[in-house]
Parts: sequence; C-alpha cells; structure tokens
Amino acid sequence: MPGHTLTPKLVHRPIPIPMTVSSNRRLILASGSEIRARLLRNAGLEIEVMPARIDEDAIRASLAADDASPRDLADALAEMKARKISDKAPDALVIGCDQILECRRMVFAKPSHREDARDQLHALRGQAHRLLSAAVVFEAGKPIWRHVGEVRLTMRDFTDGYLDDYLARNWESIRETVGCYKLEEEGVRLFSRIEGDYFNVLGLPLIELLTWLGIRGDIAT
Repeated sequence: MPGHTLTPKLVHRPIPIPMTVSSNRRLILASGSEIRARLLRNAGLEIEVMPARIDEDAIRASLAADDASPRDLADALAEMKARKISDKAPDALVIGCDQILECRRMVFAKPSHREDARDQLHALRGQAHRLLSAAVVFEAGKPIWRHVGEVRLTMRDFTDGYLDDYLARNWESIRETVGCYKLEEEGVRLFSRIEGDYFNVLGLPLIELLTWLGIRGDIAT
C-alpha cells in the first residue's frame, strides 16, 4: 500500500524460566567452563563445579584411530568427564560436557598459540562448519541421559588485515575456545550465517537438559 511502511518482524529466542533445584538432589557440573556454569546458574539451578581431569588428547587420538565420528567423539568425551566425577560423588547428578568443531571432515581443537589460532581461522574462513555440543548425565556411576546438539555456522570471507586485528584484540579471551571465537563477543563479526540453538554454540544443550530435569522432577517446574 502506498505510504505504508512494513515493520520488521522480530524473532524472539525463548529464555529459560528461573528454577530451583529440588532439595534432595545435588547437581555437579564436571567442567571448568565459566560460560556453562553461568548458563546453568542464570537458569536458576544451584550447581557445584568439579572439573574432570582427563587426557583429552589421548582419548581423541584413540577414537580417531577407530574412525569415530565427530558426534561420537563429543559424546564420548562428555561421558568420560561425567563418569570420573560420578565415581567420586555417586549421590549427585553429574553433568559432563564437551564440544567438537568439524569442518570438511577435520576436527579442530583449542588453539595452542596465536599462530595456531590464525591458521585455524584461515581454514574456516569462507567455509561452513559444525559445532557439536554434547552433554551426558551420570548418576551413581552410570549414564542416565545424553544429548548432542548441533549448530551450523558459516564464516564470512574476512580480510587478512581484519583477522590480524581481531586476534590482537581478542587472543586472551579466545585462547581457550574451540574455533577461536566467542559469539557473545567480537567473534560474532566473523560470521555470515548461523543455523541452530545459540546455547549449543556456547557449549551446552541447555533447553534439552532443563526439560529432562523438569520431567524427572529434579528441578521445580
């Protein structure tokens, strides 16, 4: 209609309703990830943080030798972390997590130094890749729930100059991240398209985990 301006339609992402943990359950996060702990606490959960120390490099090498898929690798690492802590705290629900980045059948690990990060971002530039975020819950030394969330991301074809400036500004923040970026920070400028759940980008299938805990009655709903 002449003179009529269309108003853009906003797409709202559901935000978890604050919840509290039932008094008869302990929840332990077997991860040292600050963002995972913050996501769970922001959702109203009372959690303990007990990072699981496992030899990830040896496990990755062993699974790669067996031709394990990236999805199976993420799931296996999350399970091993949860198992280790569950053996120490059998009364608790232990959440193990891991995230794998796969691009053109190659699995990327956290960068070992800045030049490694530059090489990784060069390889990802202009390409689509997958982030696989796995969570496994253990109780009394046994797995009782698992889920692997998937997000597809496409990096734009940024310039070498921007890449160098990006690393100079963000290296200290991204050095412990898979893919050398944080979407909640300047890393979002590296991308032209993102398909999937934002929580999975951050390393935790949060909606699925909260839904399962609520169905079981371990958190108030």
